[in-house]
Amino acid sequence: MESDPSDSRLTYRRHQRLRATSEFRVCFDGLRAGDDHLLLFVQENGTQQSRLGVSVSRKNGNAVARNRKKRLLREAFRLLQRDLPIGLDFVMVPRHRRDSGLTDFLASLQRLSAKLNKRLRSGGIEQSHAEPAK
Repeated sequence: MESDPSDSRLTYRRHQRLRATSEFRVCFDGLRAGDDHLLLFVQENGTQQSRLGVSVSRKNGNAVARNRKKRLLREAFRLLQRDLPIGLDFVMVPRHRRDSGLTDFLASLQRLSAKLNKRLRSGGIEQSHAEPAK
């Protein structure tokens, strides 16, 4: 059963996921920004919806710890998906911190996605490197 876009439920469906290695590579070649909790890569995807990929390395702990971070990152995306820019692919890479929680990931995702969307809309990679440092 296909849901209505005006449906008030927040879901994270299969078509919102980056799955192929090539999709991740394209996104890693796009813009990136980071903070203490999260490194976010963004690339335009040419569709009317945003998609998410998650990459958690072994430096983040054992399988239990890595899977928990993946769940928290997906939950942050699910909760913020209506506030995020449309038509972008996101790859989230958590920093190697043990104290990062859902509220940290929510704040980071919201702040970093707005920053990257602004850079994308103002000319992308070329213009962002040309800006003088303040």
